[in-house]
Amino acid sequence: MNYGVVIKIVGYLLLVESALMIPALLVALYYNQSDIMAFIVSILITGIIGFIMSRSFQYKKGIKVKEGLAIVAFGWILVSFFGSLPFIISNSVPSWIDAFFETVSGFTTTGATIIDNVEILPKGILFWRSFTHWIGGMGILVFTIALLPILGVGGFQIFKVESPGPSPDRIAPKVRDTAKILYITYTVMTIVQIILLVLGRMSLYDAALHTFGTVGTGGFGIKNTSVGAYNSTYIHLVIGIFMALSGVNFALYYSLFRGKLKEVIRDEELRLYLGIIISAVILIALNINKTMYNNFGISLRDSFFQVSSIITTTGYTTVDFDQWPTFSRIILFLLMFIGGCAGSTAGGIKNIRILVLLKLVRREFSKIFHPRAIIPIKVGDKIVPNETVASINSFFMLYIIIFVLGTMLISLEGIDIESSASTVAATLGNIGPALGFAGPSKTYSQFSYASKLLLSLFMLLGRLELFTIIALFSPSIWKKEFLPKNM
Repeated sequence: MNYGVVIKIVGYLLLVESALMIPALLVALYYNQSDIMAFIVSILITGIIGFIMSRSFQYKKGIKVKEGLAIVAFGWILVSFFGSLPFIISNSVPSWIDAFFETVSGFTTTGATIIDNVEILPKGILFWRSFTHWIGGMGILVFTIALLPILGVGGFQIFKVESPGPSPDRIAPKVRDTAKILYITYTVMTIVQIILLVLGRMSLYDAALHTFGTVGTGGFGIKNTSVGAYNSTYIHLVIGIFMALSGVNFALYYSLFRGKLKEVIRDEELRLYLGIIISAVILIALNINKTMYNNFGISLRDSFFQVSSIITTTGYTTVDFDQWPTFSRIILFLLMFIGGCAGSTAGGIKNIRILVLLKLVRREFSKIFHPRAIIPIKVGDKIVPNETVASINSFFMLYIIIFVLGTMLISLEGIDIESSASTVAATLGNIGPALGFAGPSKTYSQFSYASKLLLSLFMLLGRLELFTIIALFSPSIWKKEFLPKNM
């Protein structure tokens, strides 16, 4: 392990974070509220420590896999730690563990909150809280690669480890160019949604903060009743549609921009993703209309919003879906595991993995009748290598093991199985609201500090695709590599 390069690049990461706090400071200055000094102090502390780290160690160009793993894991942990400073210094969240939980939830785009009354928070703090979703959505480390050419070609190891999905690909020959293309798409979607929400008579401030959570698939609400506070079908549909769009592989938007419509239409993962959404929306709408609603149009609207919110792991709510019939709640619970597409800002297992697993099951059925046949797993026109299939199997198995163990640990607080299981699913899948004890009308404030730290770990595990964090426990990653004296 080259510790120098890890510390140096994490230092650059903290410098970027300190700069990203400036918009929140400007908002605080504009509204002239009590959080101004909190941001000034936080920016100084984060910036100074980042500067010292970035200047105190040698830099060796070319980042290996284990350095990439360490940079990503420690980068997210330290960014969350320093990102919690505004909450603590402003006294918006007095407890450090609660502040850390809230910040991890923000950067991992989970949207689980411990704040019972968000409407009393200062405007700057609310802005920073939602802005962490936008920063974490595409990945602050990918953002760093786009801005800091000093990382050079070795930056692909960071991009590969940090990007959501089983096999991130470069859209452009250079990783830096790929990151820029992704962020241009990300920014355009952000601007368009803000404009559409403002046209729906939402204030610019509210529109920006809801868009940060939508495009980043985060879900921190700025109202105690989330999006349900806006009694507008237009606003519900705009946010619902953009949540669904944000769960699509961003590389497909680039293909669409280049006129490759057929390539987009033929994408099997996209078709599975849209098929699941349509099926879930119709089933839930029929169920809630029969048992609770008397208007199928409203049933369809609320069903679409919640399905879009859960499958994209955003977590916004317009109604308390915990009051829906068991059938509808089971569908939403299953969607917590599926998540969005690879290469999107969404969490969960990802549709591409579900697709490969379904094809694997189909192959096993075929082998019953043709035991000697060699049947490759294909996605589109590409054959999925056996190594990738094995990796997907391992990921799925590890995901289920962590889910089961996590459910058992959370249940030690005396919480019922539905609440325990959905809470772990909601944090591991980076969703936010769960069922029961941590349902859409409740927060995570009632959990013990130990459980909050455990759930914070689950959020990081889910955002970083499990193996990144777990790999840090391997002794081989910590073997020091000594640099030549002239380096």
